[in-house]
Amino acid sequence: MSDSSSDWPTETIPVAPPAEAADAGQQPSPPAVASRPVLRPVAEQLEKVLATIGSIDPIQLALLDAQGLLLAEEVVADAPLPGFDNAAMDGYAVRAVDLRQASEAEPVSLPVVGDVLAGARSVSGMGPGLCMRIMTGAPIPPGADAVIPLEHTDRGVARVQINRPVRSGECVRRAGEDLAAGALALAPGAVLGPQQIALLAAVGHDRVMVQPRPRVVVISTGSELVDVGKQAGFGEVSDSNSYMLAAAARDAGADAYRVGIIPDDHARLLDVLDSQLLRADLIITSGGVSMGAFDIVKEALSQLGTVEFTDVAMQPGSPQGFGTLGRERTPIFCLPGNPVSALVSFEVFVRPAIRKLLGKRNVHRQSIQAMALERMDSPEGKRQFRRGLLHREPDGRYSVSLVGGAGSHLVAALAASNCLVVIDEDVTEVVPGSRVTVQPLMLAQR
Repeated sequence: MSDSSSDWPTETIPVAPPAEAADAGQQPSPPAVASRPVLRPVAEQLEKVLATIGSIDPIQLALLDAQGLLLAEEVVADAPLPGFDNAAMDGYAVRAVDLRQASEAEPVSLPVVGDVLAGARSVSGMGPGLCMRIMTGAPIPPGADAVIPLEHTDRGVARVQINRPVRSGECVRRAGEDLAAGALALAPGAVLGPQQIALLAAVGHDRVMVQPRPRVVVISTGSELVDVGKQAGFGEVSDSNSYMLAAAARDAGADAYRVGIIPDDHARLLDVLDSQLLRADLIITSGGVSMGAFDIVKEALSQLGTVEFTDVAMQPGSPQGFGTLGRERTPIFCLPGNPVSALVSFEVFVRPAIRKLLGKRNVHRQSIQAMALERMDSPEGKRQFRRGLLHREPDGRYSVSLVGGAGSHLVAALAASNCLVVIDEDVTEVVPGSRVTVQPLMLAQR
């Protein structure tokens, strides 16, 4: 696709005839026609993105490396869990029948014929009228059917006084009571949190097949950019976007890699993109997507025919580029260069794509309704995203106020916010006290 205006979808807009012609009584000429891009709805652009995003083949990872990912296989217990009857408390392994008459007034006295330690590989049996000291987790000796906790005994060593009866099976963890051999431990799609990793370890799996974290490559473009740590001179700007977008990708669950700064050089950009395709499941660029003469991202990638640039009906972040690169059709998002525009674009389009690559069923952040604490204006026909500060009121409801102005370069205001206020396309004014949609940003928890 070329970057000429003729390639953009347009609508015609009549322009009024010159006033002097009407004043002179002349027949007005046919109205001149101007054109402007037709804005693509946000929902349509997001639908296009998600329809393009595929999946990543599962990989096998060590347990702790798999934390937070989705299980990609069925895990079955090869053996019962627990694997043997064992003591639930420190105490004495006994036969319940021997303690039927035990009470505080008349304790039952039993000989102690041995100790059973946790980790014991073999345990001798125990006859009627006898008991054995036992530790939590130790195997129940043959002949015993219950454990009496220490607190109901005098803690004797050679002989013990027991002051209450016990039920058969009391304080005994039965083999297979958690999972029977052959039972399903975890199904594909399970999120591997600490509890699930504990179960996998318990059933003996030190490695599992999972949906891997997408590898996201982040590139900043612009000859005005300088690396963080270098003093920016007149006309130069520190590269904050690559750090922000890499952090946002990691927050979404990806492994993110900053490539660095690419100057406004057509060939250099294409070379870098080509070199990154082998290690990228998704590529993000920022900058160079508007209508300027030196917007090299748009200029370079439009000619490939696989990346489309369009104006989306949103503010900020209207200019968007999206498509695929290379034989593997690696998705690439070309985001605006202003920091606020870049982050809003990431939240609206890129984060859902990363979540889909992760295999998540719900790819969107959960939005909430909050009471507007101030007036908010929005242009008709565009979905506006304003930085906000979300508050929790004493009654449990939410309220929200705006942070900073509407400028998409205001990084300090962006850092002070903890949400995006979303104003729909058909709303031009939000009055104080009315309800408004808010999208909390976990990137900036307060």
